[in-house]
Amino acid sequence: MRLAISNIAWMPEQRLAAYTYMNACGFEGLEIAPGLFFHAAEDAFVPDEESSSAAIAEIASEGLQFVSMQSLLFSVSGAALFEGPEALARFEAGMRRAIGLAGRFFIPNIVFGSPRQRVVPEGMSMKEALLHAENVFSRLGDAAAEAGTGIAVEFNPEAYGTNFLTDVDQTLDFVCQVDHPSIGLCLDIGAMHMNGHFDRLEEVVKDASSHIFHTHISEPNLAPAPASVEQAERVLSALSEIGYRRWVSIEMKSVVEGGLPLIQKSIQKLAQANRLYKAAGHGQDAV
Repeated sequence: MRLAISNIAWMPEQRLAAYTYMNACGFEGLEIAPGLFFHAAEDAFVPDEESSSAAIAEIASEGLQFVSMQSLLFSVSGAALFEGPEALARFEAGMRRAIGLAGRFFIPNIVFGSPRQRVVPEGMSMKEALLHAENVFSRLGDAAAEAGTGIAVEFNPEAYGTNFLTDVDQTLDFVCQVDHPSIGLCLDIGAMHMNGHFDRLEEVVKDASSHIFHTHISEPNLAPAPASVEQAERVLSALSEIGYRRWVSIEMKSVVEGGLPLIQKSIQKLAQANRLYKAAGHGQDAV
């Protein structure tokens, strides 16, 4: 399986140690929040050539490549999907800014989460919201296709502060409704746990097989992940059954206590799950 981790797990000053450990454990993919990765640039979404080249050289020296991007609306104020023309214009401009960055650096996937920017306001029906969002994401899908990237829509539980696309079933239905080759699903394991849907993992993966663009190995509230080697192996096995050939990325927030040892432990756990998954005979399914 193709293994990655998001750089939201560490602070910029910890990055080199994290990259080295990723390499040592067979991880080849890096998912980035631009504000953390291009931290030396004045504008992380339009990084200058000098700072971006230096940052990319650091990961290249450890055999790592960009595989995904998140935190797409970082530093965009007043952006909202459903709050009227001005907020929508800021939302679309922010998303196109992220799409442009992905195109510039050949990042094949961007994850749309942004729970607070997609709250359906009182007075708007869910049917109306879905139709509106379909139109917006059809346009964004065209922009993503032109840039050579895809948008993986992430389901965010209500506890994260939204009421739109809060579970995997709603989000898969929306992706199918948009029906655009550059719009897919981000399979988020932590959100499945929060919604009480992890017991349906194999069923969900099978139903969504042609739409999963990216997978997050995560825990509720972005706690260190994976919590269990066994659960991570179950995810890898379920994905293997559908011939999944995209990336499986650890998503966990940076913690003050524990720091790098916690990051290393998470990397170790997913690497161990991958070894167990291969030993069970799945090793040739996704390379």
